Amino acid sequence: MTHLPITHMTLYKHGVGFFERRAPVSGEEVELSFRVTEMNDLLKSLTALDWGGGKVLGIDYATPQSQDERLAGCSIRLDDDRSLRDLLVGLRGRRVTLALDQSETLTGKLLGLDELPERQPVGTSLVSLLLDDGARVQTVTLARVQAVEILDERGAADLRFFLQTALSQENYRSVTIRLTPGEHDLSVSYIAPAPTWRVSYRLLLDPEAASGPKGLLLGWGIFDNRLEEDLEGISLSLVAGMPISFIYDLYTPFTPERPEVKEEARVAAAPVAFEAPQAFAAEEMRTMASFGMPAPMPAAPKMMRAAKMEDFAAAQVVETKGEALGELFQYVIQTPVTVGRGQSAMVPVVSAMLDYQKDLLYNGSKMPAHPVATLRLKNASGLTLERGPVTVLESGEYVGEAVLPFTAANGEIVVPYSVELSANVTENSSSTRQIYRLSLKGIYLHIEDWEIVWREYRVSNKSGKELTVLVEHPRSAHYDLFDTPQPKERTDEHLRFAVTVPAWGESKLKVQERRLIAHREEVPLQSPQTLQQYLKQGLLDQRAYDQIIKLLMLYDTINDYEKKLKKLDEERNAIYQAQQQIQGNMAALSKDGKEGALRARYVDQLETTETQLRALEKQEADFKAAIQKTQEEIAARLKSMG
Repeated sequence: MTHLPITHMTLYKHGVGFFERRAPVSGEEVELSFRVTEMNDLLKSLTALDWGGGKVLGIDYATPQSQDERLAGCSIRLDDDRSLRDLLVGLRGRRVTLALDQSETLTGKLLGLDELPERQPVGTSLVSLLLDDGARVQTVTLARVQAVEILDERGAADLRFFLQTALSQENYRSVTIRLTPGEHDLSVSYIAPAPTWRVSYRLLLDPEAASGPKGLLLGWGIFDNRLEEDLEGISLSLVAGMPISFIYDLYTPFTPERPEVKEEARVAAAPVAFEAPQAFAAEEMRTMASFGMPAPMPAAPKMMRAAKMEDFAAAQVVETKGEALGELFQYVIQTPVTVGRGQSAMVPVVSAMLDYQKDLLYNGSKMPAHPVATLRLKNASGLTLERGPVTVLESGEYVGEAVLPFTAANGEIVVPYSVELSANVTENSSSTRQIYRLSLKGIYLHIEDWEIVWREYRVSNKSGKELTVLVEHPRSAHYDLFDTPQPKERTDEHLRFAVTVPAWGESKLKVQERRLIAHREEVPLQSPQTLQQYLKQGLLDQRAYDQIIKLLMLYDTINDYEKKLKKLDEERNAIYQAQQQIQGNMAALSKDGKEGALRARYVDQLETTETQLRALEKQEADFKAAIQKTQEEIAARLKSMG
């Protein structure tokens, strides 16, 4: 079988690899084996090209069936430990030639195999054969059979099919590439599931370098060979980023349901012939494509072959090369890579000397109580750095670890690698409100408040040297700093304040932020005591204060009149109740004698209550008029205040 080795492999971060195989081959077919789990990606992406002038005629692969399903129509089934016995059983009724010991042969139709009880030797079983003369059955023991020649082509084909099926494992499928006869320069490329590649870094610090602190950043790409073959001298690319990828089931056969249409009774039409258009030959390929028919495969253009060879020539440079691929970034490992089957490997992807500075960064939400020793570097490597762990060594000694974030070229790298236990940070926070401004607008008192939030950081130093800690304070979108030192740095989410702490000492940082919040309150709801306080604080001037006090007095006048009106209502209701009682008493009295006299007194009382009601109506009218006048005065004052 022709071997088509892998020559290039590109690994991605989302569990997919791109593989290229290429080699000179002879013959009319090349067979490759793939895991069943790879078939959907393979059918979605497999590309086969013959760069040697030949043609790729097609690609065959086994239908997705189990061995039992594939062998359902096969007459021959062989067990692992009794294959000759199963073969003779399966060939029953077919012509065979049995080669026996002592150079004897028998030819005829196999009748079958008579097996003896289990305790008897297998070789004593009897093989029966109807000889070609058709009149005699010959029986021999199984032990005498040295060879079986199958003279029936169907039986021989079933045996070959069984053996071919047995070769394919349940978890693997064969893919056969059909070629024209002759010599070929065949390349095959496809994507398939592959373990994600990883990266790990080492950062070697030299704080005493002559030109300032230097750090050597070394990066190693780690990948695994999960293929069923060794990788020898391949070119390797590792891609940072995440292209879109998905699984589309092309491997499982699918037959959609169709509506059933019953046959109509009709008279058959006579044959009809049409002339072919003269332009058919020129339009043949487009027409076939429009109806889903396979178009003839054109020969590979020479320019494509030349471009491919130029790519290969460019890949001979022995170095790691970074290439931008749109939203992706590719590390091209141009030194040939060799990895055995079932092995993993590390390849160098980054080696860059970078300037760095050390900082102590404090962020209580990430590391409470203590700042973190942090390295700040600019990615001057010219490469995009994939996310991965980094081990930090200073002057040859291990000092900590971190996770280096995904960083574009020229981006800033922040590596927090160790907790600084000699510095301790405590926090205290609160909020309050202060009135900023008052204004009178009609019946409303408009009030603007400062909503103030503050947080105090207290940094203590338990070491014998001065420390500078960069305190990260969360940025607030709607608040502004006031009475606070200016931050040394700003990030998208934080403000960084530099706090210098003397040896064995302590320093404080108070970050204050505020925002204006406006609301309004009705003037009648204000108290003179509150207004007096506003006047003392300078929030109200004397004129505005006098205006509001006068309005409050007018509102109080209205309240007094409304209370009097309420009292009038109570008195009126009492008179109505008295009248009802008098009228009830009168209804039970006659007009003569003592009852008549009593009735007359009740009449006098009713007249008195009517007089009282008229007096109440007069008072009510006066109070309402006074209220109306006061309201008009309030309206005039409000209008004058604008």
